[in-house]
Amino acid sequence: MVVGLTYDLRSDYLKEGFSEEETAEFDRESTVEAIESTIQQLGYSTVRIGHVRELVNHLAAGKRWDMVFNICEGMYGIGREAQVPALLDAYRIPYVFSDALVLALTLHKGMTKHVVRDCGVPTPDFAIVQCKEDIGKVNLPYPLFVKPLGEGTGKGIDSRSKVTNPAELEKICLDLMPRFEMGLIVETFLPGREFTVAIVGTGERARCIGVMEVILNQKAEADAYTYVNKEECEDLVVYKIVTDEIAAKCAEVSLNAWKALNCRDGGRVDVRLDPEGNPGFMEVNPLAGLHPEHSDLPIICNLQGIPYLQLMKWIMESAEERINSEVAR
Repeated sequence: MVVGLTYDLRSDYLKEGFSEEETAEFDRESTVEAIESTIQQLGYSTVRIGHVRELVNHLAAGKRWDMVFNICEGMYGIGREAQVPALLDAYRIPYVFSDALVLALTLHKGMTKHVVRDCGVPTPDFAIVQCKEDIGKVNLPYPLFVKPLGEGTGKGIDSRSKVTNPAELEKICLDLMPRFEMGLIVETFLPGREFTVAIVGTGERARCIGVMEVILNQKAEADAYTYVNKEECEDLVVYKIVTDEIAAKCAEVSLNAWKALNCRDGGRVDVRLDPEGNPGFMEVNPLAGLHPEHSDLPIICNLQGIPYLQLMKWIMESAEERINSEVAR
């Protein structure tokens, strides 16, 4: 089986003049190398495709693959993560990870929370801010937490993200809105411990493979897993696998959200505890980072002695099983 690899290489976009923050979600060459070599170890042949524009060129030239391993984040618009899956759907080429609907939905943190809340998954109350007038309409108890509506990797999150009064809320919203055109989400701040939950599989076959607590040390930016804390995680963050009752509750909330959103094959869900110690859904990452040592999903596996090869095998098995089931129908 020939597997094409679609990805956004950070160095390519830096060469085009984009900033470090703009390219924060994109992958290093070492990540692509690790994915490719591991897929080859699992018995597949691989072809590097690259980003969405390269995919368009390949498709127009008549090239096809048995399956595509897609980790493209895209650059523009709320549907940027959905661009590659939509193209592959149009050409009837199966692919690993979630489809275009899921990736467009989950990039919009507000719409994601609407769906999971309607499905009974606990999540903190929130408001959307897309213009200056929206700031005054926020009617939630302080403290609040402010972050970009459609970004990942902690972009736009720093020590000012937790706000305790209307003046602080207005100040950070007015600062962030010009930088993040899709707008902001303002949430009730959850003061408890933070966890990220690793999931593999699809639908009823989805399962939790680990719950990891994210512990910020004294040198880290407080109250959040910020952009700086993520970029400098080796010095600022301690990661700890948890297996107690709290972990079980986090896994349950995460799996319920994963299934409600129809996420596929593998990814992560972030949760945080409220004042009573109950986990609340924060966000989902259906295109989780896959660097063997620096990305949270492999870190969760590493801390439990699960080899990177095994993680990738679970992901590929889920995709093949799902694709074969769709063909059989």
